[in-house]
Amino acid sequence: MSTLAKKDTTDFISEKEYLDGEVTSEVKHEYVNGAVFAMAGTSKNHERISVNILMELSLHLKNHPCEPFGSDIKVRVPTGSYRYPDCMVVCDDDSDDEYYIQSPVILVEVLSRSTRQVDEKDKRVEYLHIPSLQEYILIEQDFVDVEVVRRSAGWQSQHYFLGDELYLESIDLTISVEDLYQRVKNQDVDEYLLAQQALQDEKEEEVKE
Repeated sequence: MSTLAKKDTTDFISEKEYLDGEVTSEVKHEYVNGAVFAMAGTSKNHERISVNILMELSLHLKNHPCEPFGSDIKVRVPTGSYRYPDCMVVCDDDSDDEYYIQSPVILVEVLSRSTRQVDEKDKRVEYLHIPSLQEYILIEQDFVDVEVVRRSAGWQSQHYFLGDELYLESIDLTISVEDLYQRVKNQDVDEYLLAQQALQDEKEEEVKE
């Protein structure tokens, strides 16, 4: 998710006050230990990756009991914090609130230099304590690296790169890393596309001969 900026370093509010205020607020906020943090805007690459994975999930889960959500829906973690992941999947929504989920099976965060520490440390600790969670996915936007941690693997990290496919076992979906980085502009993607084009040109030359 985007860069966090603390709204007020001295004013702490109740959970109810936060939830009531968030319904009418024009700016999204995360809620941690009684403090609210405003969510800053995202980059084009961030949005491209978020749209790519949400589209893959939406197509796969059409007519399926599990449901994907984008970055406008909060997740409530066992500590009482509320976070806005970039994407999530829920299969058994046990919340009667229209504005947050508390039983996701998949959570996705798109990383940047400014958010990496929060997403890799603070949110990871919070998310992995969610009883329903099966997979946490962290996707770099400035270079190509997709990290997946799974409950079934004891939350050990697995990394995927261009040319790889990752399997989401909780919803039986295979996604190529290339599809996740469609339209993304960074050095890794540019070099991969150039290499792929060179291979294609070579094959075409062989056919001509």
